[in-house]
Amino acid sequence: MTGDEDQSRGQAPRKRGVEDMIEPASNVDPRKVSAVLDEARLRQQAIGARLRQMFDEVVNEPVPDEFLDILRKADKRSSENG
Repeated sequence: MTGDEDQSRGQAPRKRGVEDMIEPASNVDPRKVSAVLDEARLRQQAIGARLRQMFDEVVNEPVPDEFLDILRKADKRSSENG
């Protein structure tokens, strides 16, 4: 059942995993399929680790003084009007 079919029946669409993207075939060696899935999972983990690293780098960057000045002015105006 696809996500579209789930929605038409009033159900939330199910998440699709790597396993759902591989067509089952009776002549495929299950060990090869397992190796492909393991490789895909490792690739996804590596991408996730790199994205977290990049996010942490951005979060830890200093805030520019000009931006801090804008925030201070906005705070001052909101306290004067509030």
